Amino acid sequence: MRNDDVIQSIRFMLDINDSEIAHILKLRGYNPERGEVANIFKGQELPDGEKGEDCSHVLMAHFLDGVIYYKRGKDKNHPPRPIKTPVTNNMVLKKLRVAFKLREKDMHDTLEQCGFSISKPEMSALFRREGHKNYRECGDQILRYFLKGLTERLRN
Repeated sequence: MRNDDVIQSIRFMLDINDSEIAHILKLRGYNPERGEVANIFKGQELPDGEKGEDCSHVLMAHFLDGVIYYKRGKDKNHPPRPIKTPVTNNMVLKKLRVAFKLREKDMHDTLEQCGFSISKPEMSALFRREGHKNYRECGDQILRYFLKGLTERLRN
């Protein structure tokens, strides 16, 4: 899934504006350049079917870590982990799981609330380390349903 689309979904989910997104990025130590945050949402104004340039994986990684700090706060006892790129759908799921303190049952319920059924072994395979024999890549459809379900859960 495109990084811009994920950030737009999280923006709607948390009901935040551009300045809050810049604040979230700064929580993780990323200082966005002037207009960089606005460029994320430029694709919404383009005609259907056209997509602008996607934001960088570095910005996306900082944003996801910033969301964790935004929702849970910084732990002064632990230094920030290094940024990993490229950002995959599996990483997005993991970071959102941490940010919103979701357990496996919560994740399962969130997906089922939107009408997407997934078994527990399939769900746990999404959170395995890449290279593990049971690792499964998270598809765009699963991530879209999860973002939609989490939005419904938080906004209602």
